[in-house]
Amino acid sequence: MSVLPTRMVEKPWGMDVLPPPFQAPEGQRIGEIWFEPPAEMPELLVKYIFASEKLSVQTHPSDTQTEAAGLGRQGKEECWLVIDAQPGAALGIGFASEIGAEAMRAAALDGSIEHLLVWHPVRPGDFFYIPANTVHAIGGGVGLIEVQQNSDITYRLYDYGRPRELHLEEGIAVAKGVPHDPALRRHLPEHGSLALVDGPYFRLDRVDSPPDAALAARYPGELLLIPRSGAFRVKGDRVEPGQCALAGDLADVTFDDAGSCLIAQPVKPAG
Repeated sequence: MSVLPTRMVEKPWGMDVLPPPFQAPEGQRIGEIWFEPPAEMPELLVKYIFASEKLSVQTHPSDTQTEAAGLGRQGKEECWLVIDAQPGAALGIGFASEIGAEAMRAAALDGSIEHLLVWHPVRPGDFFYIPANTVHAIGGGVGLIEVQQNSDITYRLYDYGRPRELHLEEGIAVAKGVPHDPALRRHLPEHGSLALVDGPYFRLDRVDSPPDAALAARYPGELLLIPRSGAFRVKGDRVEPGQCALAGDLADVTFDDAGSCLIAQPVKPAG
């Protein structure tokens, strides 16, 4: 079966009313919907995130840093495509101005780090790439698709007084106290195929029509298909919005001429 198993994850900051096509089970607040990475492609994780409250201020290490720490290749770079946003919804990404490690530590301890971030008001179609070491936080009222390196290493710097563990030493050691590069964020036009990410760890495209030869050349071999509208097939298996599927290659995908989807694929590291 091409369609990946789906896992709904309940979170205290999740939502009990989800945007279509999802539906939260009665009495549950769903914060994340994961698609289990297939054995053929363990490098990538795709998930939806639905936040009714602000998530922690956090950062992630790079592959180089986790390898140096003896943790293997466990770095995490990620990207976000906003699909739903309530009035006032925002994402905190990077600092308004450069900040040193000790000042960042002090701000994490007294909570002012939240106000040192740049909070970007968001609407559906906004896209952000988040390099490793970027200090960031998802605000309340946001629904998004996250495509990331498959790592669960998160260093929380501040959590609004919630009784969860912080990771100040590890987080400050890897966090960059700098603004987010404006080249790594944009608002997508409503229609049209677009290259969203082209390395260094994965590539991601929005495809609004059957792929041409140039796109096929960029996506050799196995890939993940994430329908956004319409119905697709992977070797005969129907794949709909709210699902994610593994395809052996683009030729295995039957595209919906009137549909839209995301496709993703890891980029093999050099060496």
